[in-house]
Amino acid sequence: MTPERYARIREMLAARQPDLTVCMEQVHKPHNVSAVIRTADAVGVHEIHAVWPTTRMKTLVSSAAGSNSWVQVRTHKTIQDAVAKMKAKGMQILATNLSEKAVDFRAIDYTRPTCILLGQEKTGITPEALALADSDIIIPMIGMVQSLNVSVASALILYEAQRQRENAGMYRRDSSLLSEKEQQRLLFEGGYPVLSNVAKRKKLPRPFIDDHGQIIANDEWWSAMQMTVKKR
Repeated sequence: MTPERYARIREMLAARQPDLTVCMEQVHKPHNVSAVIRTADAVGVHEIHAVWPTTRMKTLVSSAAGSNSWVQVRTHKTIQDAVAKMKAKGMQILATNLSEKAVDFRAIDYTRPTCILLGQEKTGITPEALALADSDIIIPMIGMVQSLNVSVASALILYEAQRQRENAGMYRRDSSLLSEKEQQRLLFEGGYPVLSNVAKRKKLPRPFIDDHGQIIANDEWWSAMQMTVKKR
């Protein structure tokens, strides 16, 4: 890993916002899933959540998220499980939903720990999810169209959150809020993607990345990395 890439990854880690996330409720189109993940990465979201009760949908997101390895996707079987985990972290739960009680998405304080619920492309957020939300939010629209594509809606809301957090100085940190273990994972996987894939395939422990971005590992680890499996 070059010094420049190491510095860039460290800069990214310091700006990560572990208390800001989105939860996709059965959003199933790969291009939408991929777009949400890319926007999440762009505004510093570390992980997002999704409710996919079937194996097929999990397979779809795996392929959609393949090129977006900087953001973790946590899957849940039910919306109740997903929201419970977010509320345990003290997050406010915001549902994108057109209702009488809904407020303009820009009126929300996103400097608080926040999870944004996004509904399925065709049917929107389920009644079960709405019952768990703390607030309904809307994106004001004055044209004939009454809703936006789910990935577009998520981008608008996340960038409002980014604007507020930037103004509050929440991106200007000297060190990351992520655990040291998680930082090491991203430094290895992002700084040495080829070696990381080999280590995973061989089920080898993750090496330590030092303050210069170099791999610190013993001779046994390096020998195992270089060893090839003979065909029978």
